[in-house]
Amino acid sequence: MAISISVVLLLAILAVIFLRNGGLKISHALVCLLLGFSLASTSVAPTIHSGLIATAEIVSGLRP
Repeated sequence: MAISISVVLLLAILAVIFLRNGGLKISHALVCLLLGFSLASTSVAPTIHSGLIATAEIVSGLRP
């Protein structure tokens, strides 16, 4: 659960930064939001979730 909240928070921060810098318009952000909700309701959602968890485990295992 902590990984999901972290990813959502990171994506929200990036969206705000892109909106402020003018690199992302409101319409583009809404399309991305709708795409996310659409993907969450498909059969691809568990695969995406597994991929995010595997990536988070790899990143958390790295030592500088």
